[in-house]
Amino acid sequence: MSCYELEALRLGLMNVLGTEDRSTREHAEKELDGHLDGPIEALANAKTLSEIERHLDGALVDLEEGIAAADPDDPEYDYMRGRLVAVRDAERAVHRLTDQGESVLDGLGEAHDVLHETFPVDE
Repeated sequence: MSCYELEALRLGLMNVLGTEDRSTREHAEKELDGHLDGPIEALANAKTLSEIERHLDGALVDLEEGIAAADPDDPEYDYMRGRLVAVRDAERAVHRLTDQGESVLDGLGEAHDVLHETFPVDE
């Protein structure tokens, strides 16, 4: 069993950030081989942070359902619960990234307004 959600998230973030790290991409694609469907596939192919947030939420729902259906005596059970913790943490990190990006946009808008207040343009 692998951390499909985290590898798909890495691919999605690489898409959004324009990261061209071929070895990281190939590693993630290898980990996901045979598991690119549903929210995992959508997450791996995401092009925006809002897509990442939406598909990561779907992947979390699937993971939670898998844990709920799993036998607690299954040797993979604790690993699945660990994945859930890691993916929820990643979800919070993506939310922080989105919030920080929006803050940068707001700051640029404020800087633009201040610049025009300081140096008015006659139209």
